[in-house]
Amino acid sequence: MTMKGLNKHKRRLRKLSSASTVRLMGASLYAGGDAIRSEAFRSISAGSVSGKNHVASTPGESPNRDTGNLQARLKTEQPKPLTVEVRSEAEYAAALEFGTSKMAARPYMRPARDKMLTKVRKDFASAFDNIVKASGS
Repeated sequence: MTMKGLNKHKRRLRKLSSASTVRLMGASLYAGGDAIRSEAFRSISAGSVSGKNHVASTPGESPNRDTGNLQARLKTEQPKPLTVEVRSEAEYAAALEFGTSKMAARPYMRPARDKMLTKVRKDFASAFDNIVKASGS
């Protein structure tokens, strides 16, 4: 018994598993990660004063910008084609995000992720939808 349209279906599956598809989906993932990085950057800048008039943020709020090091060290990287990492490489980044025994947390990355999650998912689904539609041609 043969399946009608089998060869067309096989071609479509090959297109969907191609390096081109992985590259396009990786680009969509990177864009999502960079949107989260941008939101974290924005949240650190919001309402803060750098330099000698700097005022520390209140516990539970994003840290206020002081030297700019935390923001400057925010990175979006893609170590594998379908993996994206967003982080700050500032030496005190984790202490701010999670707090310490002597300081309450001033989270900036997790709130940025949470705020951007719906948009990132929507954009990724849209990109995938476009790839699936294109694979049928």
